[in-house]
Amino acid sequence: MSGPTLLLVPPVALTLLVVLVWALMTAASSLAFKRKGSRGALDKPYAGGERLETHRVQPDYRQFFPFAFFFTILHVVTLIVATSPTGIAGSAALAVLYVLGALLALYVLFRR
Repeated sequence: MSGPTLLLVPPVALTLLVVLVWALMTAASSLAFKRKGSRGALDKPYAGGERLETHRVQPDYRQFFPFAFFFTILHVVTLIVATSPTGIAGSAALAVLYVLGALLALYVLFRR
């Protein structure tokens, strides 16, 4: 390998990009404005006017995860069914098996 083709090898390209980004970050940090000393209220966290020292919001993901799994299951099944080859015997059976598995997974996911 020579010259320009060597730069297209993934490990070499990755190494060069990491070095380039590091050099740009170093140059930019030397140009950045640095405030000296305490900044008073600027040192404290701000969350829409709430004091974070006394009140911390803890989000509840119980409603999010079932829908995330729902979309993941449906996307995987759609990918398998849409890309199953038509000329191979048994591929339709595999697609039907995936759909049945998805129906079972959705039943287990949303049962009460």
